[in-house]
Amino acid sequence: MTKRYDADVAIVGYGPTGVIAALTLAGYGISAVAFERDRDIYSRARAVTVNDWTMRIFQDLGIDERIDKVIDPQRALRWMTYDRTEIMRIEHPPSTLGRTPRFYNIYQPTMEAELRAAVQERYDDLVTVHYGDEVTGIEQDADGVTVTSTADGATRTTRARYAIGADGGSSATRGRIGCKLLGDTDDVTWVVVDCHVKRWWPDRDFLTFWSDKERPVVDIALSAGNHRWEIPLKPDETPADYPTSAEIWPLLKALGVSEDDVEIHQHAFYQHHVRMADTFRQGRVFLAGDAAHLMPPWAGAGMQTGMRDAHNLGWKLARVLKGELPESWLDTYEAERRPNAAFYTGLAVGLGRVIKQEVSEEEQAAMNAVPESTVTPFEPPLTAPPVLAGGWIRGETGDASIIGRMIPQPITGDTAGRMARLDDHLGHHFVLLGDQVDPATLLSAEEKAGWDGLGAHYRAVRPKTSHTQGPDELVDLDEVVLPWMRRYGARVIAVRPDRFVAAADTHGLAVPTV
Repeated sequence: MTKRYDADVAIVGYGPTGVIAALTLAGYGISAVAFERDRDIYSRARAVTVNDWTMRIFQDLGIDERIDKVIDPQRALRWMTYDRTEIMRIEHPPSTLGRTPRFYNIYQPTMEAELRAAVQERYDDLVTVHYGDEVTGIEQDADGVTVTSTADGATRTTRARYAIGADGGSSATRGRIGCKLLGDTDDVTWVVVDCHVKRWWPDRDFLTFWSDKERPVVDIALSAGNHRWEIPLKPDETPADYPTSAEIWPLLKALGVSEDDVEIHQHAFYQHHVRMADTFRQGRVFLAGDAAHLMPPWAGAGMQTGMRDAHNLGWKLARVLKGELPESWLDTYEAERRPNAAFYTGLAVGLGRVIKQEVSEEEQAAMNAVPESTVTPFEPPLTAPPVLAGGWIRGETGDASIIGRMIPQPITGDTAGRMARLDDHLGHHFVLLGDQVDPATLLSAEEKAGWDGLGAHYRAVRPKTSHTQGPDELVDLDEVVLPWMRRYGARVIAVRPDRFVAAADTHGLAVPTV
């Protein structure tokens, strides 16, 4: 087979997952070619939120300022009954990951347009996108992947080293590489009603789940003056009963919403899925986003989980292609992303049981209970900072361990007095941080050689009350990093490029194995 390549990576599907893959790869100088069956962005608002973890990924990609302009901070979550009794509330404390809000409301078509524009403006020389081009075949061999596609009756053959299937829940890529989608689909059909806001009403900025056994409703403010309701059809109803907005209005009016409040923009129907592919990889082809996993919307994590897949896979693929990491590193993609997708799927299912009033009082009390005597301050799973459950880490994870946790991102200073968010000082590197010590001085020769082989940087972190002592040190201006390390008894931590702690002196500082 010829070793000529049209691009390093082929991306099938150019929704949010595919675009984040392209941005991540291009940021490392890796070329990509994307195939998108549709010529335009899907006009219906699907995802409704992003959180601080996703915003940190946007920061890593250099687009957070751009995206911040088209999204709105979210106030809080609440679960209410129709008599306005509040069942549960999740307040959003200030984020520890870089920007203050924990959650943002989005309007997906607008955000997608900004993501695509960022690729075109920044990486037009590295990323080629074929719109209206439907992939009809994927074949792979020992050296690469051949993608066959058709557009306007013409056939195109494209050769790449690897391929990413980001072509959604009905992914043809998944079937072409022999992966099976396991799980179930709920038989209840929901109508999603997207509206333009005409006037403000009290508490519009809450994300409200109206809890009811027969007609639970999702009620959420979207960005850019949009609002959405998601309402289940009754067993004796079908989409044919709601052909136009006229039939939709009685559903909204039952919630106290009138023509004075909103204008119905569009409505669509869907069902909830709890499904996951039996594997996320076959050889040189990877699955990401809905192609790999489908979850109910209750945790607001479906689209975000896909974008996190793409970022995780993207930086690893890029370093493998550049010869900076061995090919075996690609095995860590599924090891890290499958548990996280399963976590958010389970969380979504649990929250859905609350809104549908399927939980007992005992279960509800357990969900609202706050654990005692924990090392890590408790936060509800929906808002807690992310933790790796497995993958490229060394040591056990858990409440009292720093391993696998995402390092907080305060404002830090460098020796020259420059102040910026932590990630801006760390760069796209593996970095060892020491609590008032040069971490390199605490490594054995073998440990140092292992981290040097990954191009690691070594930086002492000083409190703001002391002087720096070397050219590569950081100052903990917000007094966040050092207390965080000391909470877990860690004097040195090894931070991955995606800001997860891979190792610490509490568990040994040898490079984790792949």
